[in-house]
Amino acid sequence: MSTMQDVAKLAGVSAKTVSRVFNDELHVSPAKRDRVNAAMAELNYVPNMLARTFREGKASVLAIAVPDLGDPFFASIIRAIDQVAQRNGHAIAVTSLGHDADREQPIVEALLRRQMDGFIIAPISNDQSYLAKWLVNVPLVFVDREPANIAADLFVEDDKGAAHAAVQHLLQHGHTDIAFIGDSENVITTRRRLEGYREALAAAGIPRRPERVLLTEPENASELIAALLSSNDSPTAVFSSNSRTSQEIFPTLQQLNQPRVALVSFGDFPMAAALQPSVTVVDQNPERLGRAAAERLFARLDEPTKRYRRRNVFTADLIERASSAEFVGEAAAARGR
Repeated sequence: MSTMQDVAKLAGVSAKTVSRVFNDELHVSPAKRDRVNAAMAELNYVPNMLARTFREGKASVLAIAVPDLGDPFFASIIRAIDQVAQRNGHAIAVTSLGHDADREQPIVEALLRRQMDGFIIAPISNDQSYLAKWLVNVPLVFVDREPANIAADLFVEDDKGAAHAAVQHLLQHGHTDIAFIGDSENVITTRRRLEGYREALAAAGIPRRPERVLLTEPENASELIAALLSSNDSPTAVFSSNSRTSQEIFPTLQQLNQPRVALVSFGDFPMAAALQPSVTVVDQNPERLGRAAAERLFARLDEPTKRYRRRNVFTADLIERASSAEFVGEAAAARGR
């Protein structure tokens, strides 16, 4: 394993200069910075954060990075991780990545430079190869979203299979015109759920209709749904690919539809069971994901060389409620279908 002294020797600078470059401090000339960065890349160097933590007597901390701290799904994951961390004498540091893929690497690496014992991340970009050098000293666990171009521990749910089952549920209730609404296909969970939606329709012999797929940010979802349902050729059912979108469109579905359009949400959300009609959901169980990710991270800390199954996929069950069953056939009948 390369040391700071090895990097300093190769770059022809002092160890202090290497430290300054790694921590992105000022007062280092561009020429020296370039030499140090080249040397670190050549030697695949990252500092031994865990050793520094013990040496400096700092508190043990786990880092968590998710797309949106305000999303109830990710908030539940964080709470579950925190519970496991507390049992193991650790605090947590949490950050939001947002939805700009270019921000992921600088945000994540800024946290990793601050002596974290481990890192749990739900990524937003399409390339996590930049994390390979950190795996030498910092256990990394991915949750909810699969990483690209790196092999690391992963805990996800069967997005594609659960979406297929949700659409099949609507088909079994007589709906053959089903819309899909979700965020960008750049988000791997949306992409997997869209695949499941399309495959379920194809298996039922229903031709693909691109205009039935609405991709937008949750805050714009109601406007798109309103336009779709106000047309003469509107669907009888909607499959929403995430809970935030479901919460946004539910009031619109209530206001615009006489008779109501069926709804299935990928992901439960607060009050979903109490709404009128109550909302049929794919139960993601974010607490299970967070707990499993945290337990794997601590297992890595305790036994770094032990072999574990990297990719772990949980099933997600459908909870049937009134939004997909109470008005069975009513919408289709009203449209003469």
